Amino acid sequence: MSVNKAIILGRLGKDPELRFTQSGAAVATFTVATSRFGKDQDGNKKEYTEWHNIVVWGQQGENCNKYLKKGREVFIEGEIRTRKYEKDGATRYFTEIVARDVRFIGGRGSASDDFGAPSGSSGGFDDAGAGEDDIPF
Repeated sequence: MSVNKAIILGRLGKDPELRFTQSGAAVATFTVATSRFGKDQDGNKKEYTEWHNIVVWGQQGENCNKYLKKGREVFIEGEIRTRKYEKDGATRYFTEIVARDVRFIGGRGSASDDFGAPSGSSGGFDDAGAGEDDIPF
């Protein structure tokens, strides 16, 4: 048995970017920052920030593009994927979280907005329907 699940609660580092594949599938990409506090070598309190690349497919991706903006807090549940590509003769890797469920936290006059797909849903994206060739970037 194996499990590939990522859960992120953080803030957008930039506005989402929406693109469409050649077959017309919507895909939104953005970054999310998560932070933790610890101590440096001298014992001083320090904040450590980790940046996560997020990919959201289908209607849920279109909703992210419409409602999310830089700085907005978001809860994301999905799986970690790593893509391999060649650049200047060197093999490079790019790790991202492919979101299954996106929850918009706070904003628009309420304590919590939820424009994403219901928990456990694919957010309108079927893994069998998209492949490496469908990724527009």
